[in-house]
Amino acid sequence: MPGGRLTQQERQQIAGGLADSLAYAEIARRLDRPTSTITREVMRNGGPTAYRADLAHRATERRAHRRRQAPSAGPRALAQGNGRDDGAVREYEETFTTLLMQQGLPKMVARVLTCLFIADAGSLTAAQLVQHLQISPASVSKAVAFLEQQGLIRRERDDRRRERYFVDDDVWYQSTIASARGIGQVAATARQGVVVLGQGSPAAVRLENIARFSDFISESILRAAEQVREILHTKPDTH
Repeated sequence: MPGGRLTQQERQQIAGGLADSLAYAEIARRLDRPTSTITREVMRNGGPTAYRADLAHRATERRAHRRRQAPSAGPRALAQGNGRDDGAVREYEETFTTLLMQQGLPKMVARVLTCLFIADAGSLTAAQLVQHLQISPASVSKAVAFLEQQGLIRRERDDRRRERYFVDDDVWYQSTIASARGIGQVAATARQGVVVLGQGSPAAVRLENIARFSDFISESILRAAEQVREILHTKPDTH
């Protein structure tokens, strides 16, 4: 059934489709499954180049066993309660994690960031992340260090001296600004190559086009981010 768990035979078909370089949408169509199901299955089990049907099936069985052994492992802070469907929340958590992985984040980093996004408080302790994700404190520490370096989260100590990680409401603005500045650095580096390779040479012309394109994109993103932030942070007229 389209809504049920993937079978071992279906996973073998997924592996075959990947070997034939089929798109996720085509594999999903052949299995009568949502494309998001195939994408999530592949990304959480090694990605398109390392997916193995037998390993993926065993990993799924182990996760199901852990859920049966500890049905309430996740802390209440992670979007549970408030009349929410816990199964739907877990499904959404996996979907958002997969999206972040497709955007280039490592798997563990994506899992930690998603947890912070969906927590009502916008903050969690290392212990809560360890408990919810069933990972080691070292894995949390490594993921947090990466996210902090990218300016996506910040850390503080609460009144019990526990280290707590926060994701601010304007995190996507900060991430967008950092991305735009990175593109601006591409433009600057490309222009250095124009001088080194000799202006007018084919390579220099290519690099100059890269620089002009990157400049335009960077400036456009920065301008748009500032405009959107101003609109979203402006309080509506009381009249």
